[in-house]
Amino acid sequence: MTDAYDELSLFHENAEEYGLAFDREHPPTVRRASVEAPSGHQISALVWGDGDPEVVFLHGGAQNAHTWDTVAIALDRPLLAIDLPGHGHSQWRSAKDYRPQLIADDIAHTIATLAPGASTLVGMSLGGLTAIATVARRPRLVERLVVIDVTPGVNREKASVVTNFIAGPESFASFDEILERTVLFNPTRSEASLRRGILHNAHELDDGSWTWRYDRFTPEGLDDVDQLTHFDDLWADIESIEHPMLFLKGSDSPVVDEDDLTELRRRKPDVEIVVVDGAGHSIQGDQPVELARLLDGFLAAR
Repeated sequence: MTDAYDELSLFHENAEEYGLAFDREHPPTVRRASVEAPSGHQISALVWGDGDPEVVFLHGGAQNAHTWDTVAIALDRPLLAIDLPGHGHSQWRSAKDYRPQLIADDIAHTIATLAPGASTLVGMSLGGLTAIATVARRPRLVERLVVIDVTPGVNREKASVVTNFIAGPESFASFDEILERTVLFNPTRSEASLRRGILHNAHELDDGSWTWRYDRFTPEGLDDVDQLTHFDDLWADIESIEHPMLFLKGSDSPVVDEDDLTELRRRKPDVEIVVVDGAGHSIQGDQPVELARLLDGFLAAR
């Protein structure tokens, strides 16, 4: 077995990699919290800071709340990072169905419980679609919405950069094996950051093998690729949202194309769209400091 994993002990690595100030003697206050959602399932989250959370983050499919660690350090605001159902430390569901429309009520309840005064909801990929569904159903929950590199127009071809990785093996003989595959699919990311990501997103079994800390999206009658790439009905949700909305696209990401942006502008003419240079689909992984800067500006524009 490897050394005991402490999920709150690696923040200094995030800060050092991006040149952010970090006091190892007085690290950020971060705690894990859990809420029983209306569905009866437990939803887990990381609460950053001592004050009431100002911002709530929803990660992408096959990720977890720790994907926002560097952004949280750079942003330096009280915030809440939620593990989506079936991800991280949140409970898996026997139906294996994690579509945004089905989990929105549980996410809204978690936000209302742990971050009742939050002004802004930020979601990336599956978390972005979930944020759209949540705000459309609970418009008074937050005041602002940020969606990162996803629209309801995502399809199988555009999402292949994501789904090809997720569709891979569920378990690996060793940590080196799971790291090797992760590096292969993330050639622009540092090995140190990918190592941290695996420690947060996988766990070691008693026999020394490793398996992911997220459930496969395989509800009956719907394969996992279709699960991730059929969300056309969420365009109507976008059209219904009156909140200020910031949309961020990674310059190198194939997940969102010009047709998507055209439709987004048609559905929500007041949307602010920013292309983040040097970023792929996971902007928080590729350009976390720039993402924090953009979020800080959006939060300040009240």
